[in-house]
Amino acid sequence: MQVNYHAMLMQSPDPSALFDFDAGMIADANPKAESLWGLCRDALLRTPLADLYPAQQPGGRSSASLLQAEAGRALEGHQGLFAMTFRTAAGAAIPCEVLMIALPLAGRRLLHVRMVDISRNLRAAQLREGQARVLELVARGAPLAEILDNLVLLVESQSDGVLCSVLLLDEDGHTVHPASAPNLPPGFMNALDGLSIGPGVGSCGEAMFSNENVIVPDILTDERWAPYRALAVPHGLRACWSTPIAPDRQHVLGSFAMYYREVRSPTSEELHLIDVASHLAGIAIERTRRERELALHREHLEDLVAARTAELTRAVETLSLAQDELVRRDKLAALGALVAGVAHELNTPIGNSLVVASSLAERTRALETSMADGLRRSDLTRYLATAGEAGELLVRNLKRAATLVAGFKQIAVDHASSERRQFDLTALLSDLAAPLRVAAKVARVRIDLALEPGLLMDSYPGPLSQVVTELFENCVAHAFPDGHGGTVRIAAEMRADNLVAVTVADSGAGMTPDVLAHAFDPFYTTRRGAGRSGLGLHVAHNIVSGVLGGRIALRSAPDAGASVTLLLPLAAPARPEPAHP
Repeated sequence: MQVNYHAMLMQSPDPSALFDFDAGMIADANPKAESLWGLCRDALLRTPLADLYPAQQPGGRSSASLLQAEAGRALEGHQGLFAMTFRTAAGAAIPCEVLMIALPLAGRRLLHVRMVDISRNLRAAQLREGQARVLELVARGAPLAEILDNLVLLVESQSDGVLCSVLLLDEDGHTVHPASAPNLPPGFMNALDGLSIGPGVGSCGEAMFSNENVIVPDILTDERWAPYRALAVPHGLRACWSTPIAPDRQHVLGSFAMYYREVRSPTSEELHLIDVASHLAGIAIERTRRERELALHREHLEDLVAARTAELTRAVETLSLAQDELVRRDKLAALGALVAGVAHELNTPIGNSLVVASSLAERTRALETSMADGLRRSDLTRYLATAGEAGELLVRNLKRAATLVAGFKQIAVDHASSERRQFDLTALLSDLAAPLRVAAKVARVRIDLALEPGLLMDSYPGPLSQVVTELFENCVAHAFPDGHGGTVRIAAEMRADNLVAVTVADSGAGMTPDVLAHAFDPFYTTRRGAGRSGLGLHVAHNIVSGVLGGRIALRSAPDAGASVTLLLPLAAPARPEPAHP
């Protein structure tokens, strides 16, 4: 019987061994088990079981206690999978999925143990979770240094012994500065500050110069490192793989590098990992630069408008006093009187500048729309030139006029607010449909509304509006590729389980099962060539399951359209207050 079992053990596709429960030793093992532990068969048979696993499991439980309990269950006739971390001869941890089966051999308590290494699956799950955390930081507008540090630590957790860095290029496109390297020696990173990129300037300098990956398995022998070898070798750095950070594949923003203290060439998984890292870094860096450019643009426009408001200061003060007095007496009467007063005071300048203001508003909306696809400096320059010409014609207190108009807008639903408040969902979606119909008309798409009245929510109207807008834009971009147009239906109703169902459905081309399976994956898109980033549904999923406290479901079939349903509580879950230092 032992000989037959040995033959079966040798043919097992997974690492398998025969445990002698009473002796605390391995009685037999197949070659895959030898590879798992890094010991030959003879060495395994001489090694006590206690030397093949750490004293404690990752959760803190005693390894011996876990093995004793699971072995006892198996000897009683129970079969079941359990997780246990073993240890190689070199001391590396091996998380495994384990199956134990008792063998009916007279006089001995023997266990057939099958082990499946799940470290790759665990790392893949950790990578997905880490990507979501990084994207959440980007969406929240976290500081770039915080985002890049999180990204670097994520990549370092995916490969044993790796040390990562992010270098950023100055706007001149020639000089580099360290942006993140939490575990590389500070002296080494400081020496890179201010270097100019070019051929032969290490891995990162050449990667940024050539806009191509540069793999250096051995710094000591690679000529590209000859001028900088003295910087790396004293810190024990031997291999460096660098990839350029270029979101549009043309304009390089920096580089992401992986260092090792041994001679190494990357595996296919590690090449994929560095590509993912550079892509995420590109999103964060580009977002930060766009926000900085937009802030400068806003500042310039504010100065331009403020320079032309001096002549109406007295009139504005008068209107402000009148507004305060009217609000104290009667808010509705105050609103009517204020509108009449503003119309009287501003009728002439508004009439004279209507054409110019309308043109400027159209250019402003076009600029805001281009933000989703990437704001270019040429677009910003043309817009500023137009704003400058318009500013010469928009005389007398446009800043205060804008303030008054903004005040009137606050009477309506504030779609941009991310503050929690009570609101009427039907009114919110009805108001949101108005600007969406402008884009729908261009795309030859009809919007149908089916909104149950009286849906009062205590939630976050800003994020909810963002999700519905993203779902509508997704319909326009993907559902009607032939340009014939169709229908997008936006519905809201109360369900029996006390959840509100908000549905955005289209009559378009639908999705194949493969596309449907990956629809919520970050960076997955069927329209990357048309400028789509593949982040829309992923971000929508995070908002719905996060701040809104709900669920999102997608149904589709080829030529049958697509339907996305948000299941939301009437009252969103409470968000913790931010910690104060």
